[in-house]
Amino acid sequence: MTVRNDGERDGMAAVGRLVGEALRRMRAAVAPGISTHELDEVGAVFLRAEGAESAPQAVYNFPGFSCISVNDEVVHGVPGPRRLAAGDLVKLDVTARLDGYIADAAVTVPVGEVAPEHQALCEAAEAAFRKAMPMVRPGQRVADIGRIIDAEVRGRGFAVVREVAGHGVGRTIHEPPDVLNYFNPHQRDRFEDGQVVAIEPIITLSQTRLVEDPDGWTLRTRNGVFAAHYEHTVLVTAGGPQLLTV
Repeated sequence: MTVRNDGERDGMAAVGRLVGEALRRMRAAVAPGISTHELDEVGAVFLRAEGAESAPQAVYNFPGFSCISVNDEVVHGVPGPRRLAAGDLVKLDVTARLDGYIADAAVTVPVGEVAPEHQALCEAAEAAFRKAMPMVRPGQRVADIGRIIDAEVRGRGFAVVREVAGHGVGRTIHEPPDVLNYFNPHQRDRFEDGQVVAIEPIITLSQTRLVEDPDGWTLRTRNGVFAAHYEHTVLVTAGGPQLLTV
């Protein structure tokens, strides 16, 4: 969406704060032995108490409140009885709706002590996001975000996932434009003042393709390598990008 007035700005800011707080609570609960369903409930209980609902449930009839993906599961993991173990990487992806406004954010959390390359993978996803942020301003080509993210990720020895991408957000989960994590020279979109977008590097240890689980939701790497995901909802302004989900 494109924010047109103070009411819309306040609405996006309110849901963004709730998503950020839900992620903090879920992240704090990550520990060996907790199930992905129990983690999902941490976020769900908080958000429902604040009057928010699960946007994936409302828009797509997703089985869980939030998406929780572990290890080689890249995105859209369905919460369930699986219990986390030391060495896992768990991706917490929270998308909530409040008063008609939607915000989206994700983080990858190491469970206990993890392999050095997996810790580096988590750091690379966040670093790529931070490196791209200064380019999120009115008039800038959206494609340049993908160029910067891809270069940062490849420079650290990892690979971006091409099948999924960032996107506009606000009134529904996925709105134009697509914000790819690699450079597409044919993409002509430019950021607009007041536009709301989700920027989300989604990366893997090595280049791979995705496959869908029998549950019809979970996407995982074809070759079993681990994945990391880092995301925030961002408001585009002339004064610089404003992160709404912190």
